[in-house]
Amino acid sequence: MAHMSEVRAARGGVFENTKAGLAGLVQRYARYKLYKTTLAELKSLTNRELSDLGLNRTMLRRVAYEAVYDR
Repeated sequence: MAHMSEVRAARGGVFENTKAGLAGLVQRYARYKLYKTTLAELKSLTNRELSDLGLNRTMLRRVAYEAVYDR
């Protein structure tokens, strides 16, 4: 009868994992701030300016989200 086991080595210690987690949070917050800024700038445009861009006010959240999160 054969027995197989798998051993995984932890990559990095507690501090490295915490640092990576904080870096992820910082990146998420930076993107969120950029989203809010982009949305505010779009909302500040007049209806005429939005029309020239081919947008209307109901599209602003989606356009800002796609611009920041690249989706």
